[in-house]
Amino acid sequence: MKGKDSKGAYPNKNSKVVPITLMFMVLCGFSFYLGGIYCSEKNRFFKKDTAPLIHGHKDTATAVAPLQIKAVNFPECGLEFQDYTPCTDPKRWRKYGNYRLTFMERHCPPVTERKQCLVPPPNGYKPPIRWPKSKDECWYRNVPYDWINNEKSNQHWLKKEGEKFIFPGGGTMFPNGVGAYVDLMQDLIPGMKDGTVRTAIDTGCGVASWGGDLLNRGILTVSLAPRDNHEAQVQFALERGIPAILGIISTQRLPFPSNSFDIAHCSRCLIPWSEFGGIYLMEIHRILRPGGFWVLSGPPINYENRWRGWNTTAAEQKSDLDKLKRLLTSMCFKLYNKKDDIAVWQKSLDNTCYEKLTPSSYPPKCDDSLDPDSAWYTPMRSCITVPNPRFKKLALKSTPKWPERLNVAPERISVVPGGNAGVFKHDNSKWKNRVKHYKSLLPALGSDKIRNVMDMNTLYGGFAAALVKDHVWVMNVVSSYGINTLGAVYDRGLIGSNHDWCEAFSTYPRTYDLLHLDGLFTAESHRCEMKNVLLEMDRILRPAGYAIIRESTYFIDSIATLAKGMRWGCQKHDTEYNVGKEKLLICQKKLWYSKQSSNDEIKSSF
Repeated sequence: MKGKDSKGAYPNKNSKVVPITLMFMVLCGFSFYLGGIYCSEKNRFFKKDTAPLIHGHKDTATAVAPLQIKAVNFPECGLEFQDYTPCTDPKRWRKYGNYRLTFMERHCPPVTERKQCLVPPPNGYKPPIRWPKSKDECWYRNVPYDWINNEKSNQHWLKKEGEKFIFPGGGTMFPNGVGAYVDLMQDLIPGMKDGTVRTAIDTGCGVASWGGDLLNRGILTVSLAPRDNHEAQVQFALERGIPAILGIISTQRLPFPSNSFDIAHCSRCLIPWSEFGGIYLMEIHRILRPGGFWVLSGPPINYENRWRGWNTTAAEQKSDLDKLKRLLTSMCFKLYNKKDDIAVWQKSLDNTCYEKLTPSSYPPKCDDSLDPDSAWYTPMRSCITVPNPRFKKLALKSTPKWPERLNVAPERISVVPGGNAGVFKHDNSKWKNRVKHYKSLLPALGSDKIRNVMDMNTLYGGFAAALVKDHVWVMNVVSSYGINTLGAVYDRGLIGSNHDWCEAFSTYPRTYDLLHLDGLFTAESHRCEMKNVLLEMDRILRPAGYAIIRESTYFIDSIATLAKGMRWGCQKHDTEYNVGKEKLLICQKKLWYSKQSSNDEIKSSF
C-alpha cells in the first residue's frame, strides 16, 4: 500500500514522457493519414504530372516500369448483340418492377455477366452520312427499324425511301413541320432568339427533330428517351448527328446537376406530370436554371380543340390541366406565355417565392441532407430543390448570353479546390494548344468526318470549348466519383452527363465519331478494369471512328496492346510540349462485319 500511495503522490520522471510520446505518434499518424487522403483525392481529380512512383529501401523514389500485359484477341459478339445496351437491356427488364417504369432505368449486369466481346454492326452497315446532310437522312441498314417507320410515317417523323430513312421534320404536335413549331415557340420566348437560352433538354424526344432544328438557332439540346424494343429514338437521333442520351424520368434523378438547363421541353411525351404527387415535375424543376422555361405541348394543353383525338373527354382534360396548374404554382412556376398548342411556364427567378413556403406546404422544400447536384443513382425526392443562395449568377437573367458565356469563368468552378478565374483562363489556353496539336496529328478532327464527340473525363469542358467553331457537338462526361464540375460545364453553355466508367454509358452502339480521354486510366484504374473500359469504348465508337487517348507512359503501351485486340489501329505520339511522362495514342476503329450467326453463343469472359 505504501508503495502505491507513494507512487501516486510522487510519479517518476518517465511517467510524463510516455503519454507525450504516444500523443506525438498519434498526431504524426493522423497527419500522415490526412495527407494521404488529400494526395489520393488530388490525384483522382487532377491529372498527375509525374509517373507512378515506388519507394526503395533507402526511401528514394524511382519511376515504375510501364505496365505490360499479354496480347489478346477479343471475340465477336453474335449478331443479336448489334444494338446491345448493357445497362438498359430489354432482355433483363422482367427482373425489375413495373412501378413508374422502373425496369427502363439503368440496371447494369453483374461482373460475371458482362460481355467481353466486340459488338458487330448490322449486316450492310455503311459509314454514316456526313453532317449536315445527316440531319435529314440516314442509311436504313444502320438503323434497320421498320416498326417506327410503319407507325410514325403518317406523322412525318420519318419515311423510308430506298436505302435511306428521310426525316421530313414532322412530329405529333407539329404537323406543319418542326421549323414552324419552333418559330411559334420563339415568339413566345424571345430569349430563344438572342442567346439568352442556350442549353435545352427534350424529354421523350421522338427522333430529335426539335433538338435538330434548335442547332441551327444556336441552342444545344440533350434529347432524352428510354431504351425500347422498337422505336430506337435515341439511336436515330445520334445517327443523324444530334445530341441524345438514353434515360427516363422514373425513380432516379437524371444524370445532370441542379440548375443546368435553360429550357425543358415536352411535346406529347406521355409523361404523367401531375401523378405521383408531381415528382416528375420536381425533377424538371431541379435541373432547370432559375428563370428557366418549361414548355409543354400536347395533352392537356389546348384540350378545348384537341380532346376528341386524345381518346378522352373535355372534362377529364380540364381536370388534368387545373391539377397541373396548381402543382406548378405550388413549385413557384409562373405561366409565362401560351398560344395554340404551346404553353410556357417559367421557374422562379430568385428564392423569394420559396421563402414564403411553410412547413405544411406541398411540395415542401428539400432539406440539406442530400446534395442537389448528386445525380448518379440518386433517388428522386418529393420536394423542391431551392437554388443555393451562395451562387448569385445562376439565374438565366444573370448568365451571360451565348457565345460570351463560353469564356466567362462560372461561379461554380469554386467547387473545385483552387478553382478561380485565373485557373479557368489557363485551362482554356491549355486546351486550345492541345486541340491545335491534336489536329496536326489527326486531320479528320475539324473535318466533316467527325460529328459526334465525347470527352470522357472533362473538368471544365475545355476540350469542347476549343472545338466550338467546328461542326461538332461534344458530350462532356464528369466522373460520378470525382468532384462534380458538370454544373460549371453547363454554365458555359455546353452539355454533358455524370457517369461512372466502371459501367456502360447510356447510349446505343456505334454512336460517336471521336472519343477523347485525358488521364482516365490514371484516375480510375484502381476501380475500373482497363479491359472493360476499352470494350465499352469500342461498343459506342462508330466503325472508322477515332480515339484520342492522353495517358501516362505507365499505361500507354498496355492500352495499345488491348486496342490491337479490338482491331483498332493506333499510333503513339508525343504531347504538344513533348512531356516525357505522358503520351498520346491516336487510334482508329476498323469497319468489320460479323462472321458469326446470330445463334452463336459468346462467353461472358475468357
